[in-house]
Amino acid sequence: MHTIRKIKTEDTSMVVEMMREFYSSPAVLSNGSDEIFYADVEACVGDNPFLEGYVFETEGKISGYAMISKGFSTESGKNRIWIEDLYIKKEFRGLGVGDKFLKYISEKYKECVIRLEVEEENVSALSLYKKNGFEVLPYMEMIKNS
Repeated sequence: MHTIRKIKTEDTSMVVEMMREFYSSPAVLSNGSDEIFYADVEACVGDNPFLEGYVFETEGKISGYAMISKGFSTESGKNRIWIEDLYIKKEFRGLGVGDKFLKYISEKYKECVIRLEVEEENVSALSLYKKNGFEVLPYMEMIKNS
């Protein structure tokens, strides 16, 4: 059985550990840093209105985490949810944890556009996202990080 709950302060070390693993994998282009990871978790447990963080538990064990950011899409004229991170520990992959989270977010934010990024090589994630109704966009994304 899988449960989804908001990240709590006492989850910080476990979530940061998972973030280190996620951000050092080929699924993410940047490596992040502990400074960023701790700031992200703090924003999730604090009063930041733009970021929500979730922990997944499978039979009482932490099986992964996710973070979503909130904004507005001028393309659709709707609020936008961006799935920033979606990480499932290796031993829990393929058990429906990610699927349950995507359904949860889709139901919670059913009036919103939901977007995410995925590396083309991440075949299992692509399959999961397509199964949940996500479509590939023909965009090139750019960034200026100042």
